[in-house]
Amino acid sequence: MATARIRLRGQLKKLAGDQADHDVGGATVHELLLALARAQPALEGWITDERGRVRRHINVFVNGEQAREDREVADGDTVDVLPAISGG
Repeated sequence: MATARIRLRGQLKKLAGDQADHDVGGATVHELLLALARAQPALEGWITDERGRVRRHINVFVNGEQAREDREVADGDTVDVLPAISGG
């Protein structure tokens, strides 16, 4: 299991008590996000849906590259989690 840093932006950061960076353990992006939700209960349901899958309006990047939830992570990786921005 790797320890990676998750960086939250926008409303997600506010829900986590204005804390942007979170060091979390897991083997994949999916495991990291579930561990983050356990550590930060206010995020429950905002990043993942009721099936535990990343919501469509959430963008995830590992070390600057867009990533799917099955992407493996290594120690020291940085995972950015950003809500999609829309407007009109």
